[in-house]
Amino acid sequence: MDVTPLDFIVPRTDTTRARYKAGRRVSFAHFVEDFIQGKIDINGDFEKFMESRANYFDYSITTNHFKFLFSRFIPEVLIHSKKQDERIVRDHYDRGNDFFAAFLGPRMVYTSGFWEDPKTETLEKAQDRKMEMVCKKLMMQPGEKYLDIGCGWGTLVTYASKYFEVDATGVTLAQEGTNWGMKQIKDHGLNYDRARILRKDYRDIPEGQKWNRISCLEMGEHVGVRKFKGFIQMIYDKLEDDGKFYLQQAGLRANPGIFQKGEHWQDLIWGLFMSKYIFSGADASLPLKFLVGSLQKANFEVGHIENIGIHYSHTLHCWYYNWMKNEEYINNKYGNHWFRLWQLFLRWSVDIAKQGSSACWAITAHKNLDRVNRNQYISQANIGLSMNLKNPRKLERKFEEPFASLFKGSEISKRDHSKSIQHIDELILQSNGIK
Repeated sequence: MDVTPLDFIVPRTDTTRARYKAGRRVSFAHFVEDFIQGKIDINGDFEKFMESRANYFDYSITTNHFKFLFSRFIPEVLIHSKKQDERIVRDHYDRGNDFFAAFLGPRMVYTSGFWEDPKTETLEKAQDRKMEMVCKKLMMQPGEKYLDIGCGWGTLVTYASKYFEVDATGVTLAQEGTNWGMKQIKDHGLNYDRARILRKDYRDIPEGQKWNRISCLEMGEHVGVRKFKGFIQMIYDKLEDDGKFYLQQAGLRANPGIFQKGEHWQDLIWGLFMSKYIFSGADASLPLKFLVGSLQKANFEVGHIENIGIHYSHTLHCWYYNWMKNEEYINNKYGNHWFRLWQLFLRWSVDIAKQGSSACWAITAHKNLDRVNRNQYISQANIGLSMNLKNPRKLERKFEEPFASLFKGSEISKRDHSKSIQHIDELILQSNGIK
């Protein structure tokens, strides 16, 4: 007999006892609300529960979705003012550095790592490789001016300045990230005349200033659909004519439409969940066509595109295990609501990225000018999958409490992740009739 979610769900209210019964299909959106509000518990292995969800749940729209669309989503899409964007971003990223440390690990990189062997490598090695890869895709040279828009905790800025000797500037709206980034720069022995983090809106980056290299890793989603093309045009204007731009952005896979074969309802329900609970205002998470079209309209030429969605799945899995091992700390400091919400977000997103529902595009571009030296691409030095990145340089340092304790156990996370990969491989073989 197939395992179903009902084997794990323990209802805590009359409403949920009536809802979760055999012989019916329930929207996974109802489970989301019930679980994070503590109206049900999951008894047993949460990963096995998630693996069984197709045996009971569907992905139908609920009344809560319509309420969210009209009360928050549509207004946020239309406005995207400086005041609104700062409020939304700081509400998320200024929650507390310890909150994010509980799953990101010591590199504090809130984006996908780049893996060569997920079964044996640590998250930290994958993140070091990712930063090495971005810097090499941008073909950084010592002394160049580098701008990272939406720099998070400043790890890429630090890495680029330390190992590629560029003059690096990071921009973020988050005060917690700014504080962490400035300390990280100092801890790695760099002077602030070589690297710095500025807390400001991207629209407040001084006009007339030019950079040789610019990157934007998953901040563009927060710019919004309505303002995204203007954002890309701003980057074009701030880039030197022989400069390079690295854009990394998450987005739902292309879909042929609601009345055609191929509609993926889980993608929509997950996307609404992410917008409501995790990344409010990140409405520019769209298919590749939108990104390439925006770049071309601004007179960029795309040099290389790479889909790193599967790398995201493995990264998220490590984040999930980090989060679970820090369950007690999060429950005590932030409460069970936040623990459950991120538990669900991280584990659901593992599957979403693995099955292609959410892709993540790594795009390298340059100005579409006749005088650009396109011979640079012949060596394929800009191609992530073709680089020699087996042993990326490490960005290690010591941490005080509570971070030292939160960062412990990366070997445990690696072992759990490796077991999960083996289990997933076995499930795929079984589904193909191979024992």
